[in-house]
Amino acid sequence: MASTFEDRELRDDKLNELVRYCLNSGKMDLDLYQEYDVKRGLRDSDGKGVLTGLTEISDVNGWRTKGGRKVPVDGELYFQGYNINDLVSGFKYRRFNFEEVTYLLLFGELPNDKQLRAFIDLLGQYRELPSKFVRDVIMKAPSANIMNSLQKSVLTLYSYDKNPDDITIENLLRQSLTLIGTMPLLSVYAYHAYQHYNKDKSLVIRYPQPELSTAENVLRMLRDDGVYTELEARVLDIALVIHAEHGGGNNSTFTTHVVSSTGTDTYSAVAASLGSLKGPKHGGANLKVQNMFADIKKNVRNWTDEGAVRAYLEKIMNKEAFDRAGLIYGMGHAIYTLSDPRACILKKYAKSLSEEKRLEEEFALYETVEKVASELLTSRKRLSKPICCNVDFYSGFVYSMLGIPEQIYTPIFAISRISGWCAHRIEELVNDSKIIRPAYKYVGHHKVYRRLEDRDV
Repeated sequence: MASTFEDRELRDDKLNELVRYCLNSGKMDLDLYQEYDVKRGLRDSDGKGVLTGLTEISDVNGWRTKGGRKVPVDGELYFQGYNINDLVSGFKYRRFNFEEVTYLLLFGELPNDKQLRAFIDLLGQYRELPSKFVRDVIMKAPSANIMNSLQKSVLTLYSYDKNPDDITIENLLRQSLTLIGTMPLLSVYAYHAYQHYNKDKSLVIRYPQPELSTAENVLRMLRDDGVYTELEARVLDIALVIHAEHGGGNNSTFTTHVVSSTGTDTYSAVAASLGSLKGPKHGGANLKVQNMFADIKKNVRNWTDEGAVRAYLEKIMNKEAFDRAGLIYGMGHAIYTLSDPRACILKKYAKSLSEEKRLEEEFALYETVEKVASELLTSRKRLSKPICCNVDFYSGFVYSMLGIPEQIYTPIFAISRISGWCAHRIEELVNDSKIIRPAYKYVGHHKVYRRLEDRDV
């Protein structure tokens, strides 16, 4: 029986009353964090992450200790001991390299030619979903946020796995390759399903080709005509490479460790990591950057006028423009100081792509905002360390030039980071770690229980 307007109004009044209770009871004195020396957000007062684990998979550096002092350095990122810049430089003789980086993350060493060819062939065989999975799962109740569709699909894959709870290394590797191989399909098909059922767009479901790279297959499946240029595929491949892994402390990878430490199944662990990545403070950050630049382009007439750009950025920082949050998105990082190596790499490819797309003026605007924002933030906040742009600053611009819809930005991140998550999950379980269980300090008050009839109305 349908509820009446009066019923719904009464329900909403009750809900609003409960909301007020939550707001009143949930607030606590933030000074208590300092009093009890609690590392809020698992970070020290200077923003550095609290040490909570050990890993051999990747290393992230923004400082060096010299003479007992911390000195900022250009950011360094290592995959299994290899510098990301050396890896990317070595890639220039080949077209696509995300698969090689995936091999490196999973197995700890770079493959030789025979091993790489065998791995690429094997991964191509895993780019296949169970029979009728697209119809029965992806096409049912499609979500506007593709990340939620990804979680649903990943959790449902558990039901199609004949041995889903087995956490032996052999089975973990099989499940990892399954998820790495199918994540592009789950993402692109979920987007097409939503566009068809909710936006009345034509439904195009194109199967992947095993001989193509992950980047090529994403572009081929995503576009109506399946056509892409060599440079477009190379740029997307590099984006996948640099997003594949970033230490054990980033939120989604730490989530992988936390959930995996309970001994749960692979699909549950990855679904939890997807939920973390969805957040606008993590994987969804590049959308904020894109929205900010759309606002800047709308309100600054002359993009080449550095003074005008500076004036508008000051308005944003003063909470007078854009979203009134006072933040310049894409600037700053918890670890990197002088530079984010991922941003430096992506910036070079963004420049090349902007030339192919004849968007040089827009690329120049990004460079101007990067320069001016760093100056303003360092000066305004009187910081002792420099502020650099992070990888989110240019990634959204790159995706927009590739014609990738905004709804796919964070799923592209997931298509890449699944390699790192799987490597960390295997590392967690191989080392038979204890269940991760940090402590929380209770700062409430103990109370005397009263029977229901004795409580005030």
